[in-house]
Amino acid sequence: MKKILIVDDQSEIRELVDITLRVSDYKILLAENGEEAIEIALQENPDLIIMDILMPGDIDGIEATRILKNNALTKDCPVIILTSKGQEKIKEKGFEAGADDYFVKPFSPLNLIQKVEEFLGV
Repeated sequence: MKKILIVDDQSEIRELVDITLRVSDYKILLAENGEEAIEIALQENPDLIIMDILMPGDIDGIEATRILKNNALTKDCPVIILTSKGQEKIKEKGFEAGADDYFVKPFSPLNLIQKVEEFLGV
């Protein structure tokens, strides 16, 4: 079973992504900030990470992505960053940190499923 880590400080977004992806046979892992995302990713070794960019705390989504992409255990795990419309400069920083793709909030559940399947080779 493929594991997907969903990272967002807004519980509504985490729940929406969780519900959207649970229709498929994935194990869903949830984190509400960058620190928690790193901890879970290192413990669980997910197959895909969906990471919000802007989160409170010392480690936002960009820094969490950078840390995970520079760690031997998680460097090959694809990271899809979640952005809100109008965050083009922030999105660029996400790619510089090592993100593999992005998805814009609000999103279509069907489009999200297609993007996830593309990355997981389903």
